Amino acid sequence: MVNAAEAYKRNQVLNAPPEQLTLMLYNGCLKFIDEGKQAVEDKKFEDANTFLQKAQRIISEFRLTLNMDYEISHQLLPLYNYVYDKLVEGNLKSDVSKIDEARDIVKELRDAWVGAMKKAREEKGLGKGGRGYA
Repeated sequence: MVNAAEAYKRNQVLNAPPEQLTLMLYNGCLKFIDEGKQAVEDKKFEDANTFLQKAQRIISEFRLTLNMDYEISHQLLPLYNYVYDKLVEGNLKSDVSKIDEARDIVKELRDAWVGAMKKAREEKGLGKGGRGYA
């Protein structure tokens, strides 16, 4: 049986616009990276592997869904590849500095995405009182 919190989360995802789903993925990726880093620091390597692989799957999804008809996609792909490689390397070597490097890039990409969402909302005339997605 699904509890109320799980049902609420599922409903949020199912009803979110694509730009909000992307933000949720960025935030989820950051969460998994943070949990993976903490697990490495705590020497809980099995947990670290689980969390960092979840972050890697999100990055893989970003790579797979890029529309290469746009120039920005040609700039994002190498960044996603680099982040993915750093997560794998950090996971294999239990190297927190590699994990931090990946996190910093994902955070910058997430923050840029939030800025783009706000700008798009303002251009649509929704201003600061829009739907509250960004």
